[in-house]
Amino acid sequence: MSNILPITDFCAPELDVYARLSEAQLLNREYPEKGMFIAESPKVIQRALDAGYQPVSFLVEDRHLETQAKELIERCGDIPVYTASFDVLTQLTGFMLTRGMLCAMRRPPLPSVAEVCTTARRVAVLENVMNPTNIGAIFRSAAALNMDAVLLTPACSDPLYRRAIRVSMGTVFQVPWTWLEGENYVEQLRQLGFRTAAMALKDDSLSIRDPRLTQAEKLAVILGTEGDGLADCTIEGCDYTVKIPMTHGVDSLNVAAASAVAFWQLGGLE
Repeated sequence: MSNILPITDFCAPELDVYARLSEAQLLNREYPEKGMFIAESPKVIQRALDAGYQPVSFLVEDRHLETQAKELIERCGDIPVYTASFDVLTQLTGFMLTRGMLCAMRRPPLPSVAEVCTTARRVAVLENVMNPTNIGAIFRSAAALNMDAVLLTPACSDPLYRRAIRVSMGTVFQVPWTWLEGENYVEQLRQLGFRTAAMALKDDSLSIRDPRLTQAEKLAVILGTEGDGLADCTIEGCDYTVKIPMTHGVDSLNVAAASAVAFWQLGGLE
């Protein structure tokens, strides 16, 4: 493999993407066509490649070059593969690499909401969910529990932040997703044929077991920000307000845990 490049200079600009650029700098809002993200671990990188994401370079622990990293490197042709020992890579990146491998990838253009929803029967909608760990966990549940797409309001954390990708185990590359635009996204979903279900702690809510939810031909399950939950105007605009029954005096679940319960019940799995 002639594209293997041992790291000799920590300050080399080609390593900035791994060691010195922030998530915001990688996103590159001013020039989105130049935006990148970092995928971590062989399994996650493989899922990104399978989904058609374009690799830019690898950062690999040297002992993995002929083992778990070999097939992925060969698959990607002649892109640069920067390599060093475990200690050097930890010093460079500031953290331990998961299974010794990172890959810098291009951000692709995102589809429109209408394109994402064209064939979808069940979509998850995230309103202002700001924790990347929760975003990643919700995507993993969405993939596992039969949600066809994920839509996010602009205040949500980016699904392609490194931590979100890692927690999702790469399912952010498998579940179609995009950003919502405008304030009245509930009406937009209704125009696309979806009934809307707001997950909220309201006394007049439906039980999540209500057959009207499972029988809906197209259903959007809407979950709100950590702590405050959904905005009142969102709840008022939805067709249903849905509450998960709980015991032992517990009044709420973490949004990622609530998503798993909701997706299991409403995702239509047999």
